[in-house]
Amino acid sequence: MRFEEVLEEVGGFSRFQFLVLHLLCFPRVILPFHFLLHNFISGVPPHRCALPHLEDGGAFADAETLSLNIPQDPDGSLSSCRSFASPRLHPPSGNLSNVSDTVPCQHGWVYNRSQLLSTTATQWDLVCDNKKLNQSLATLFFVGVTIGAVLFGNLSDKFGRKPMLLVSFAATAVLGTVSAFSVSYTMFAVIRTLCGVALTGMTITTLALSIEWTDIKHRTFTGTIMGLSWSVGNMLLALLAYFIRDWRQLMLVVTSPCLAAIIAWWWIPESARWLLANGKVEKAHTYLSQCAKMNRKYGYSTTFDTEVLRKVAESEDSSKNYSYLDLVKTPKLRKLTFCSGIVWFAVAFTYYGISFRITGFGFNMYLTHFVYAAIEIPAKVGTYFALDRIGRRNGQAWSLIITGVMIGINTVIPTEYALVRTLVAVLGKGFSEAAFTTAFLYTAELYPTVIRQCGLGYTSFIGRIGSSMAPLVMLLEDTWVFTPPVIFALVAIFSGCVTFLLTETLNVRLPETIQDVEEERHKGAHESTPANIELSEIQGRPPM
Repeated sequence: MRFEEVLEEVGGFSRFQFLVLHLLCFPRVILPFHFLLHNFISGVPPHRCALPHLEDGGAFADAETLSLNIPQDPDGSLSSCRSFASPRLHPPSGNLSNVSDTVPCQHGWVYNRSQLLSTTATQWDLVCDNKKLNQSLATLFFVGVTIGAVLFGNLSDKFGRKPMLLVSFAATAVLGTVSAFSVSYTMFAVIRTLCGVALTGMTITTLALSIEWTDIKHRTFTGTIMGLSWSVGNMLLALLAYFIRDWRQLMLVVTSPCLAAIIAWWWIPESARWLLANGKVEKAHTYLSQCAKMNRKYGYSTTFDTEVLRKVAESEDSSKNYSYLDLVKTPKLRKLTFCSGIVWFAVAFTYYGISFRITGFGFNMYLTHFVYAAIEIPAKVGTYFALDRIGRRNGQAWSLIITGVMIGINTVIPTEYALVRTLVAVLGKGFSEAAFTTAFLYTAELYPTVIRQCGLGYTSFIGRIGSSMAPLVMLLEDTWVFTPPVIFALVAIFSGCVTFLLTETLNVRLPETIQDVEEERHKGAHESTPANIELSEIQGRPPM
């Protein structure tokens, strides 16, 4: 007998699951506060070289005075990174490309603080030649997230979901607070990396708990609700950043909800599935009894006792013999692992590539971020309904391909068409979110039960590599302005085509073993399983 039958008897999706879902949605709201925080705490405002011979470094100098001290770029705007070696007597004719007596900024920079009062870029002058250091902050954060995916994945399997969730809450609260008081770039970079490690525990554990307390029929719904929580947090981030323009204060504000999450943690139950898999039968029985009582399943106590649960625990133990190496030991599973890795890399790579580009459309950056976040809601709801009509494979493939096409179209639209560019970018963001939402469900259905957690851990790891590379690719715009969008578009379209190599999982029984995948036995009819028969015998009724 398997855990799914036990969960059905205590109520697979009722009051208890709704309580758990609401409690787990709160930390999901916190996640985008940090994952997309780079847009605001490390934003680069318009800047130019400071001029020490002028009052306030030339911050309030008129256009004529500036033209005598700052050369022009080819587009006619004042240079952000160079000044004349000595002030000119007359404005230069031509642009920076034909001016020979210019030098890099020698005395720092003057920043336009109309949108961003203070950021890491203005704090440590991470502009011009140091621009890559500022963009690297996002990469270092996602490096920490990648490490955390491996670390917390193992720790939550060893010590339980609930203890690791508390560690994640507490570590994020401490590291987020300390980072706001960083006195150097190096200190902030290290702490942000560690914060990425801590936040990953929140990501993995909340997802595992929500799935392990929900029956199979409602897992898609649960995943959608958890995803919507992310979108709500994403929109709140834009509002918070709009009203709080100082990066240190914003760090403290977005970290403070972790204190409330620590309080809510006391009401979050441990995973009964994990408890049974680790032989903690009595404790699992306690949580299952609480679930049955809240769901008004009063017959649970007479149907199941600790001895019956002990048999369930023995059946769950079989999954302990599997590891990440089993993902590549057999031909079809090896193909699945290779293709799903490409898909996850592209999903995360394009999602964060679009999310981190909230300027250059001619609109307020806060409004652009808010619209990017808002479009995720209809995208996720639409994905929820579409996947049962067009299938998982088509949904995953075409959402990626359309995302790439939208990025490509936006590349050729002239910059003066700001509204059109923004609309196309928002559509691309919506389809990239649809691809991300589909990836979680599709991947969980592709991998067999015995190594499903390994499969999700592996794809999450590959996805985080894609996330960390997105900010670095954006630096290539200094070589050619179209390089980043071309790369993002090609990766999305290519991975969408690779998705067609995977199998369809719509209305197909989930694979339980590696043999099910290799022999495609899970595609057959929904016959009665030994677990169904055993449960039916216990309950005294014929099997379904």
